[in-house]
Amino acid sequence: MSDATRLSVFKTYKLYVGGKFPRSESGRVYEVTDTKGNWLANAPLSSRKDARDAVVAARKAFGAWSGATAYNRGQILYRIAEMLEGRREQFVREVADAEGLSKSKAAAQVDAAIDRWVWYAGWTDKIAQVVGGGNPVAGPFFNLSSPEPTGVVAVLAPQESSFLGLVSVVAPVIATGNTAIVVASEKAPLPALSLGEVLATSDLPGGVVNVLSGRTAEIATPLAAHQDVNAIDLAGAGEELAKELEIAAADNLKRVLRPQPVDYARTPGIDRMTAFLETKTVWHPTGSLGASGSSY
Repeated sequence: MSDATRLSVFKTYKLYVGGKFPRSESGRVYEVTDTKGNWLANAPLSSRKDARDAVVAARKAFGAWSGATAYNRGQILYRIAEMLEGRREQFVREVADAEGLSKSKAAAQVDAAIDRWVWYAGWTDKIAQVVGGGNPVAGPFFNLSSPEPTGVVAVLAPQESSFLGLVSVVAPVIATGNTAIVVASEKAPLPALSLGEVLATSDLPGGVVNVLSGRTAEIATPLAAHQDVNAIDLAGAGEELAKELEIAAADNLKRVLRPQPVDYARTPGIDRMTAFLETKTVWHPTGSLGASGSSY
């Protein structure tokens, strides 16, 4: 068959939930266009049911992921970077279309996103040393504080930074042992949906990251009110929506990270990791002090 008679195979973008690639349970899709209004693809238009399914998947995955060693989590995050490197050209093309960038500028965004995974991979077994440690107390006790993951975190990805911003808010959440439901950029969801394909082949257990596309407000509202979601990152919410979601999140005392201006190109600090960590403090007796003041 000659190239002239060959039909192109258009990609069908799907959600990423529980390690699988379902269509929206509603069967709905919406058109995704580039910055000039040209059609790129039909993306799944997630429903409230899809959001609830993602929470179930994230909760199911939480025990094993939070119980994995920090070193193992670092290996998996580094593996994500490896897989992204191998599909670099695809993501350069998708980011260029999504954000109206030249190929060179889109490549810089993708390279920075890959490096961001490597950066957080290096933090998985070090964050505890920074935010935990032994506490000086009066009395014969060991007093040790250590960080623990919050649980299931809903993440509203940045609207404008379709890939670097996305990675910058997802990677710190899972690096510390949380699981995530990610609501992709409403206007530019394709890089996020393609990231799901990378995660599926990167040794990341199914359900640790779940990617939904569609109307941000429609998906975020049930997540903010969900009793089995422990925290929410409002990075991709506008001022009015953020206020509504914060009120809904108060019902079960979710941790809330409010939207704030962020330059995602800059090297991040540890704030997005510590935002979704709890501190566990353990007291343990050292034994009675002897006459000489010694103890074990």
